[in-house]
Formats: sequence, C-alpha cells, structure tokens
Amino acid sequence: MDFHVIKRDSSCEARRCRITTLHGSVETPVFMPVGTQATVKSLSPDELESLGAQMILGNTYHLYLRPGAERIERLGGLHRFMHWSRSILTDSGGFQVFSLAKTRRIEEEGVVFQSHIDGSRHAIRPEDAIRIQNQLGSDIIMCFDECTAYPVDRAYVSDSVRRTIRWAERCRKAQNQPAQALFGIVQGGVFGDLRKLCLEKLMEIGFDGYAIGSLSVGESKEEMLGILEAMLPLMPGDRPRYLMGVGTPEDLVEGVRLGVDMFDCVMPTRNARNGMLFTWDGDMQIKNSCYADDGNPIDGDCTCYTCRRFSRAYLRHLFMARELLAYRLNTLHNLHFYLNLMAEMRKAIESGTFTQFRRHFCARRSWNKASI
Repeated sequence: MDFHVIKRDSSCEARRCRITTLHGSVETPVFMPVGTQATVKSLSPDELESLGAQMILGNTYHLYLRPGAERIERLGGLHRFMHWSRSILTDSGGFQVFSLAKTRRIEEEGVVFQSHIDGSRHAIRPEDAIRIQNQLGSDIIMCFDECTAYPVDRAYVSDSVRRTIRWAERCRKAQNQPAQALFGIVQGGVFGDLRKLCLEKLMEIGFDGYAIGSLSVGESKEEMLGILEAMLPLMPGDRPRYLMGVGTPEDLVEGVRLGVDMFDCVMPTRNARNGMLFTWDGDMQIKNSCYADDGNPIDGDCTCYTCRRFSRAYLRHLFMARELLAYRLNTLHNLHFYLNLMAEMRKAIESGTFTQFRRHFCARRSWNKASI
C-alpha cells in the first residue's frame, strides 16, 4: 500500500490523500460501503462502481463462519469470489465478537464464542484473524481487538486496552503478506489517557495505518468529538486515519474537519431498508403518509438512478407493500448521497473552501430537518 497526502485545508485539519493498493487508487476522504458477507446488500458490484464506490468493507467473522475462508481462498480470493475489482478492507471481527456479549468469553489467548448461525463453538486468536484475512486476500486488514461497550468502568477499559496492545503485537508478527496493509486499532473508550497510551504503543509496534475503534457505541456526540479532537492530532500524518463504524452525514463532515481519511458504516444501507432516506435537506421517512400522493423525487438536487426516475409516492408504495425493489432503490439513493457527499468534500478541500462547505451543509441540514 502506498499513501500520499495531496492537499491540506488551511482552515482546519481536513486533508486530501490517495491510497494505492494492488486494486487501484482510493481518493480520500473516502466512505466504504459495508459488504459484510461479500455483498453490499441488494446491490451488484457494477451498481457500486457506477455510484463511485472505491473500496468496500468485508467482515472476517461472518466470512469465516459462512462460506469459510478456505473456500473463498480456493475460489480465488474475495475479489474474485464477489466479482469486485476495486479495493477491499476487512474488519477483523472484533466488533462482531463484541456484539455477541452473551455467548462469548474473552481470554488472553483470544475469544471463544458461539456462532449466531447454528450455535457451534469457535475460538479466534489474533493469529487466526490475520490468517483468515490472508486467505480472503483483502487489500487492507485489521488487527484483532476488543471493542468495549459504553458505559463501562475505567478498570475494565484499562485491562482491555493492554490486551488489545498485546494482541496487536501478535497480529504484527503473524502478518507475512507484504501485499496486504495492516492497520492497528486505537481503543480506550472515552478515557483520553488510555486512548493515548494505546496509540503510543501501536506506533511503537508500527502499522501501515491507524484506526479509531469503539466510538458511536452509545456515548454522546460531544464525547465522541472530544476523543477525535484529542487523538487525531497525535496520529501519524504520513499514515491513513480510519474512523470505524461512524456514522451520520454530520459525523462524516466533522470527522473530515478533524483529519479523518476513511469511514465505514451500515447506516446508509440499513436505514434504506428501514425506509429512512438521506437528503441535503434532512432525513426522510418514506413510509410517512404525507408522501402517498407526492410526485416529487426524494431529493430534487440528487442525480441518482432512483431520483431521476421515481417519485416519493411510488417509493412509499413499494416500501409499504414490502416489495424488494424498495430496498434496492432506497439503497441506491442513500449510497449515492454518502459517496457524493465525500466527493464534494474532496472538491472543497482541493479548492480551499472546506470550512464554507461545512457551514453551508450543516445549516441546510439542520434548517430543513424538521420539515421534510
């Protein structure tokens, strides 16, 4: 992986960068659609490319359980398996293991858990997470870590951070595929000093990029932004900075302002399946009865396939009838919105107008949110 900073905004920490992998260039700031099980739900790879997706995210935990990393490796790796020619990042599965709190046990050696599919018992060590990601053949792989809940007491987070550091050392030693970049994950909950300790130790080990994990897990927006404001200036400027699992359009804009390069989140795809659509003027619940006779597109400023062809009334009808097309059309729109938002931020950084862009974006979204 090659990483190059192209432009920095003079009014804040926003920056334009380029990540180059074996599968092409990724222009940042970038949003990665989540393709947990080797698919971004309801969309084809060709549709993702047409939307401008540069990199997608797959998940080690889910692909390990089904169809199995060995099978994917035999079939040519994840890119060939899902017919995706651009870059792929795989999450190590730490967050998914975290979500199985009632059926998993964390030990020094790794995590023992029950499959959410059939209840079978499994164990994943840091070395296993690296081996599975090696078999998948993704371009960027993540260290195995522990994602802590919120709220949680400081003593537990302190122990968890030290375990995450020890696991990161094991991941670094286990990684022997030079074509794959390995990112370390900064943990520490809402405790700034523990976050700083984790980052310092990860930098001593040395990684190709650094991610911030365990945010947007229940803490307030103020706490999340406080952690980002404290940590991002301390992260290496010559490595990608990745904010994991975040978030709303406003979160993306604030993250870019503070210096984040990479984002992923299920929000645009999950919300699409639940009938929430994102627009430049706020968020829309398409199931609301006020759209039953509305012949307008979702967003008059949007050029996505859905907005160019279909009315709010039709989309509401599909959603209320639980037609599969509703999920596809809603997902196309929401991902277009997210990817276009990132493209507009890249343009603003290049032209030195990011602060003005942010001010206009936030004013428009907050002013109109109550009425849409």
